[in-house]
Amino acid sequence: MRMRYKPWAEDYLKKEPNLVDLDGSHAGQISDWFDKDQPIYIEIGSGMGQFITTLAAQNPEINFISMEREKNVMVKVLDKVLDQGLTNIKLICNDAIELNEYFKDEEISRIYLNFSDPWPKKRHTKRRLTYHTYLALYKQVLKEDGELHFKTDNRGLFAYSLESMSQFGMYFTKINLNLHQEDDETNIETEYERKFSDKGSRIYRMEAKFH
Repeated sequence: MRMRYKPWAEDYLKKEPNLVDLDGSHAGQISDWFDKDQPIYIEIGSGMGQFITTLAAQNPEINFISMEREKNVMVKVLDKVLDQGLTNIKLICNDAIELNEYFKDEEISRIYLNFSDPWPKKRHTKRRLTYHTYLALYKQVLKEDGELHFKTDNRGLFAYSLESMSQFGMYFTKINLNLHQEDDETNIETEYERKFSDKGSRIYRMEAKFH
């Protein structure tokens, strides 16, 4: 997600070192970063944070990580965390390719990928968050029964992801080809999702696990 450049963003994020990791200071010690020893869920690419902060507020028995590489976007997530006084969420400002630098093997219970960049050009395939390089990272940090939840409005990316995950040896526990038509009351909308569903875009969703 691209937003207008905020020259003050880094200084703003640095004011909350207990909530935000900008330099890898908590790498390898994520569980110790939280006040309580609870299952950990991650959202990779949190955008402005509507999804992850709503989830954290609804589930105090879970610890949440918002992983977003853009500082200009991360400030929006931090605003929501501070406004709601959430204590079970931490923010990591870095790229998903560094995932195994932050998390120990089998430390994570669930990973969310919501409306990731589709990188539609073939030469950019390796940048898709469901490319096999990333799937290998997810498998490494997820617990044996851990889950990957994926949601997108891009039909091409959804089809590619189904194929990529299948070839990697994953299996699907749930597939929604028109999420909003199915009226799933448990669905938490992202800002992006609300915007495009209001325009009539179909929302695709899946839940998957590794064999």
